[in-house]
Amino acid sequence: MEATIKKPGDPRQAFQRLKTHLHRRMIDAIDMSKAGSLNENELRNQLRSLATHLCTMEAVALPPEHRDVMVREIMDEIYGFGPLEPLMNDPDVSDVLVNGADRVFVERRGLLEATDIKFADDQHLLRLIHRLVGRAGRRIDEVSPMVDAKLPDGSRLNAVIPPLALKGPTISIRKFMSRALMFEDMVRLGSLAPEMADFLILSIRGRLNVLISGGTGAGKTTMLNNVSRFISPNERVITIEQTAELQLQQPDVVSLEMRPANVEGKGEISQRELLKNCLRMRPDRIIVGEARGGEVLEMLQAMNTGHEGSMSTLHANDTRDALDRMEMMVALAGVDLPTMVARQYIASAIHLMVHMSRLSTGERKVTRISELVGCRDGVYQIEDIFVYRMTGIGPDGRSRGSFYSTGHEPLCFKRLSAVGYEPPKGLFSARELSSGANYRPSV
Repeated sequence: MEATIKKPGDPRQAFQRLKTHLHRRMIDAIDMSKAGSLNENELRNQLRSLATHLCTMEAVALPPEHRDVMVREIMDEIYGFGPLEPLMNDPDVSDVLVNGADRVFVERRGLLEATDIKFADDQHLLRLIHRLVGRAGRRIDEVSPMVDAKLPDGSRLNAVIPPLALKGPTISIRKFMSRALMFEDMVRLGSLAPEMADFLILSIRGRLNVLISGGTGAGKTTMLNNVSRFISPNERVITIEQTAELQLQQPDVVSLEMRPANVEGKGEISQRELLKNCLRMRPDRIIVGEARGGEVLEMLQAMNTGHEGSMSTLHANDTRDALDRMEMMVALAGVDLPTMVARQYIASAIHLMVHMSRLSTGERKVTRISELVGCRDGVYQIEDIFVYRMTGIGPDGRSRGSFYSTGHEPLCFKRLSAVGYEPPKGLFSARELSSGANYRPSV
């Protein structure tokens, strides 16, 4: 669907301008000294009554059939997401993207779509940004024109305003899903095969170190949340993230979130500092939401020194690219390690690599589960265990392809067998894998 081009007299923007006018009149009419003594429900009722009154005034000239819509949108302007409220309430929408006052896109079921939602003007959009950012306890202005924040409902907000955003204020919202996607759902939707799911469950229970790679929006955090369900409730887990998104269910979980620098450029607490500190907090496992820089060195040290079963995600195009990126991040730590030593260190820390892809059809697939066997003569030894092979796109717009087991039996499972984790018979035999419409974990 193509974006709607802004035209003079666009009725949607005229409606938004009228709403903005009525909103300002409401603010002028509110007695703030009395409003402070009301509880939230009483204040909402009074504001709704005031909005209804303003909409019925002759000077407003608003048709009766539009008044209820106007009252609802004014309330959304005060308490919600303004014109974006219907998108935030749509369960099929995962991302809301605003490129200026008259360009709003959404990701629905993995594909981008244009919408007909518009703001009155850039100032209207700026007011919404300031209100959302203020709710998150952050600020945005010309001195600090970018912000990354977590909204009260758990959604992740990124905003950029002029002078950095040349075509008007920009918002990107990754929505928080009220119902988390479960492992069983991922198998049912065809993101991975049942045998792959059973294998990953065994890997987590057996405390293997796992690296999940993939592009933006490929489902890395969703996968990390899902596999974390199978961590023993008797283990102490510490999570480290730039913006808290993980939702672990174990009783002994400590969640740490980095702190950005203030306006003066001071007070930043990086993921690396959090990782160094968490080693003194007696963790059994450490989960890094996304490895981005020098903290990779501390993460690898933790994996190599008794914190087995640790996990992280990483932006990468494939498994080998993920390892190259880890090498680069080790270099960013400021430690002058020879390439051969750095590769040996990475190879001894990481056991399994899970690569996720978002296909052109919008579907998310686990396209590769590989074992990092070691490093020989400076070259990583990677053995694929499960792969997805796409053969085309069907008439229904969905991908055509199958998951396969390569026949490689992971070396790490010899160690798991010694502690009682036996894989099901035939799990690693070379074959095409089955679908999982009624999957339930069998391990």
